[in-house]
Amino acid sequence: MSAPRPPLVVVGGGVAGLSVALAAAPRPVLLLARGRDGGDSASALAQGGIAAAIGPGDCPTAHVHDTLEAGACHNDSTAVQYLAEQAPAAIARLQALGLAFDRDDDGRLRLGREGGHHADRIVHAGGDASGAALVAALWRAARAAGHIELREGQQALALLLRGGAVAGVCLSDAQGGSALVETAEVVLATGGIGALFAASTNPAGADGNGLALGLAAGAQARDLEFVQFHPTALAVGEGRGDGQPLPLVTEALRGAGARLYDDQGRPLMAGLHPLADLAPRDLVARTVWQTVQNGEGAWLDATALGEAWPSRFPTVHAACLAHGIDPATQRIPVTPAAHFHMGGLATDRDGRTGVRGLHAVGEVACNRVHGANRLASNSLLEGLVFGHRLGRQFAEAGVLPMPARGTHVWTGSGPAAGAEAMARLRLLLWNALGPVRDGTALAATRRMLEADADGHGWQGRLAVRMLAAALERRGSLGAHYRSDGR
Repeated sequence: MSAPRPPLVVVGGGVAGLSVALAAAPRPVLLLARGRDGGDSASALAQGGIAAAIGPGDCPTAHVHDTLEAGACHNDSTAVQYLAEQAPAAIARLQALGLAFDRDDDGRLRLGREGGHHADRIVHAGGDASGAALVAALWRAARAAGHIELREGQQALALLLRGGAVAGVCLSDAQGGSALVETAEVVLATGGIGALFAASTNPAGADGNGLALGLAAGAQARDLEFVQFHPTALAVGEGRGDGQPLPLVTEALRGAGARLYDDQGRPLMAGLHPLADLAPRDLVARTVWQTVQNGEGAWLDATALGEAWPSRFPTVHAACLAHGIDPATQRIPVTPAAHFHMGGLATDRDGRTGVRGLHAVGEVACNRVHGANRLASNSLLEGLVFGHRLGRQFAEAGVLPMPARGTHVWTGSGPAAGAEAMARLRLLLWNALGPVRDGTALAATRRMLEADADGHGWQGRLAVRMLAAALERRGSLGAHYRSDGR
């Protein structure tokens, strides 16, 4: 009797990981998720929806143009073309899974507009609860799929390499137990690094753990300096450094007519960009940041929505009410917050990292589809499109044999920072690596962290690499803005 085939191990229960696992059928897949039903993933918190050129007069070519423009043309144009062309098929697959997208009174898909888009092309499900609805639909499909084994409450601690190739993964659970799973193929789909910042829209688990794990295994990094800051998080308790996310105030509100103002009621974006409040996120975030740094408040006025608030934007509505704000009658206080990492593990369009058997997809990976600044609502789309592409490759290719020769080496990130060190690190990165940067602060923060490398754990070492990348790029590009740059 032949030995059972080792499973494909997918680390991450968000959109990218689920898309890989589902598309890999009939390959046996072991899917690891830190939380239950993907509820702790950044995907589940996404409000904006999914970009797809499916409306009248729209086309993938226009979607490509907007993506390249937002990304400061630092993108891989071939990857962008593939993303835009595959978007309609991704929407169709979700509809086949039973995901009910929002529709207008005539039964047509309701298409919204967000920053950087020149057309209405954002599909939503449940208004601003799109991410949660999408993750729930994918989890239902994964639970019903016979080829997928789901293990919740577990994460990858280290990779076992033999002769430089993946030979296994060490897992840990919430009770402190650990186990080895032998496999020649691992996909990291662990999300981003937003929780390393004092103000973030990301869940606490988005701390760069998968990125650090891949780097420890020998994968290369790319574009670590490009961090997108969402212009409008709810300004409640920002700067605490406790790793808890700030409520997101979706960009779709501005697509529905909301406008940004300062304390004196002056429009923040007037005259700064042809799209005004719907300019690319990097510009809007810097404008809001500078307003706050000048000691003023930044406010989003969406009172014109009136009675439509609970049905159109139930998530933001509930968050505002929970903090004593009625958005139907009051302006919403907002602040920028770390939101998405365009950088990550360097991969090609097939998710290969250069380490045999190790793949990455979604926010932890950088295939340069987003360039220097992600276009709004392209993130869920990226996870769906490139996750599906990677999963189909696993389904169609033969199982990679276990590496037969070479020395066994465990590669892990090492000890993590304690709570006090993490709070300090988040504040350091928020001040030095935020929406506006300068070389003096970047260099000083790097030296401080290098002098206390052990005290800030693997998170500190990852932060040093991000600071080094930001120092190396002396000019401004996309979301990387150097006030002292060329």
